[in-house]
Amino acid sequence: MTSVTSAASNIGTGQGLFGKSGADFDMFLKLLTTQMQNQDPLDPMDTAQYTQQLVQYSQVEQSLQQTSVLKDILSRLSTDDLARAGQLIGRTAEFDSSVSGLTAEQSAEWHWTFPREPASIEAEVLDSSGKVVARPPVSLAISGSLRWDGSLSSGGTSGEGAYVLRLVAKDAEGATMTPQLSSVGKVREVVAREGETWLGIGGVALPLAKLSRIAG
Repeated sequence: MTSVTSAASNIGTGQGLFGKSGADFDMFLKLLTTQMQNQDPLDPMDTAQYTQQLVQYSQVEQSLQQTSVLKDILSRLSTDDLARAGQLIGRTAEFDSSVSGLTAEQSAEWHWTFPREPASIEAEVLDSSGKVVARPPVSLAISGSLRWDGSLSSGGTSGEGAYVLRLVAKDAEGATMTPQLSSVGKVREVVAREGETWLGIGGVALPLAKLSRIAG
C-alpha cells in the first residue's frame, strides 16, 4: 500500500521517554548503593543528606511508574481506535485530501466545491512524482465530481497507485479560485501505524484524522 502522508512519534521506542527514565533510575540506584558501601565508618553520611537522596530516589521511581502507566493508556487508546475504525470497512469514505487511489477494481474519485461560480475550470491528474498524466473534462459549476478510470492523455491506462487532482479555475474577473477538494473511496482495510489509525482506500492509505464523511 502506498502512503501519501506520514506521521512520527517517539512514544514506544527504545530512545523515548520510558527508556531514558529507566536508564536514569538504574544509574541513580547504582550511585546510591556505591556511596553507601564506600562511606567512611568514622565519618558516615549526614542523616539529612541521606534522607534527601532517598527522596530523590523515590521521585525517580515515581516518574518511571507514571511513564509506564501513560504508555499503557496510549496503547489501549490506539487499540480502541483501531477496533472502532474497523467498522468502516466496506463503507464509502470521504477525506479532506486531494489524493485518491486507483486500482483495477476502483476508479479514483474526487468531489469539490468552489466559493462562487467559476468562469473556467481545467482538471489535471498528477501521479506520485508530480507529473501530469491526464486532463479529463469536468463540468463548469460551483460543485462537481470526477471519477477517473486511469485513462491517460497520451493513450493507454495508468497503473494502480496514488493520484492527485489539481483544479485550475478562474472567476469572471480572471482571479484564480481555490476549491474545497475531497477524495472518495471504499474502505478496504484499517491499519495502526506510528500511533495513528489509517484507512486503506483504493490502494493508498489516508489518516483517519482526514475523514470528513461516511456513506453507506
